[in-house]
Amino acid sequence: MLAIEKYQNDFVDYLKKYAIVKEPAGLYEPIQYILNLGGKRLRPVLTLMTADIFSSNAEKALDAALSIEVFHNFSLVHDDIMDDAPLRRGQETVHEKWNINTGILSGDAMLIMAYQLFENYEPKTFQALAKLFSKTALEVCEGQQYDVDFETRNDVTIPDYLKMIEYKTAVLVGAAMKMGAIVANASENDQNSIYEFGRNLGIAFQLQDDYLDAFGDPETFGKQVGGDIIENKKTYLYIKALEFSSEENKNKLEHLFSSKTNEATQKISIVKNIFEQSGAADATKIAIQEYTNKAFGVLKTINISEDKKALLETFGNNLMNRNV
Repeated sequence: MLAIEKYQNDFVDYLKKYAIVKEPAGLYEPIQYILNLGGKRLRPVLTLMTADIFSSNAEKALDAALSIEVFHNFSLVHDDIMDDAPLRRGQETVHEKWNINTGILSGDAMLIMAYQLFENYEPKTFQALAKLFSKTALEVCEGQQYDVDFETRNDVTIPDYLKMIEYKTAVLVGAAMKMGAIVANASENDQNSIYEFGRNLGIAFQLQDDYLDAFGDPETFGKQVGGDIIENKKTYLYIKALEFSSEENKNKLEHLFSSKTNEATQKISIVKNIFEQSGAADATKIAIQEYTNKAFGVLKTINISEDKKALLETFGNNLMNRNV
């Protein structure tokens, strides 16, 4: 079993050979730019690691891993346009550096390129990868639409929210792992089980992201703490706070989330206090652990050695502690 850093390095080396500028440069320069902005490459690493676990040959999964990464970055380019976001990983977003039309067109090309990478596999593997990819890509779009819808809804429930983050975030984590299993010719049961492992870990990861957005260390979180509060995002914390709060704090929370304010620091402080007082913060931590435990429970059903199960569990724990 290779170290996470080895998977990352092997993938980045492969990516550099792929993300080259060709004509027309106006289409491919933005693609090279976004693909080289960095990040931990979590999803392609999962694809390579899974292939290694089932066949001890991660190299065969490099094209599948690249497809996942190209698709993920395509979704980021379009999300940034929808959010009018100025920065991505500390650098200008594609539509800011170029323009909105370029962001749309280059993003469209990336989606096609992601599919194209499956052509490097034999027909049976190609079909399985493409079928999973189509299902996952559509679910990601559905999750994004739910997220947009929630901005103007005041009746978002916990099941609604969990479905949104499952589709927007977790299914791509599950698919990344299942693709590695498909390339490795794992059994259908093992393919489905590793997908469930990734999906549950993806939900836990997103819930933790919500928690850290409010309560994370600004030095290590990597984003502006309180960003979701400023943007009036109806996260798990917010929904639980409404459920648990006194009528006074519930009204205060709804009022604070009904408009944008210039008093961001004060708003963040008040909302965080309500999150803690109501028990929403603790409830979110419990939910994170529950979904992490669900992921680890799935490992028992996978036909791999105990050593490899332990490595997946270690990876999951490191992920939840943001060490990878």
